[in-house]
Amino acid sequence: MSLTKADIVERIFKGTDFSKKEASELVEQVFSIIKQTLSDGEMVKISGFGKFSIKDKAARTGRNPQTGEAMEISARRVLTFKPSHSLKDDVTSRYAHRLSADGKEDASIPSRPGTSRALGSFADGHEESDSASHGQADGE
Repeated sequence: MSLTKADIVERIFKGTDFSKKEASELVEQVFSIIKQTLSDGEMVKISGFGKFSIKDKAARTGRNPQTGEAMEISARRVLTFKPSHSLKDDVTSRYAHRLSADGKEDASIPSRPGTSRALGSFADGHEESDSASHGQADGE
């Protein structure tokens, strides 16, 4: 199952005092700000969630998988997302026990309930800094 924009609107509507129309306008405004910021070539960093950025990829030679023939892959810009450490921890801690030693997942095993550090840090307004909390350089 996928989470859709309509699902997000519905959850905001049910979890707040906003009308459905206000919730929809709020979601549209947030997505519009994110899209415009990325279109301007700037990074979007959401504390406790992750960062979106635009990367330039150089032209390179690849191969056609059907024919094996060499072909030129043009230069392009790509959108990347790097989840925060707390988001990765939240997600992986809930599902890690479902993996067998050979790496296969048993989806019949229910996920573990977890504490949502990622959403908690975001909701509490605590800024998560990759470099401060994990000793890494900011330019990853």
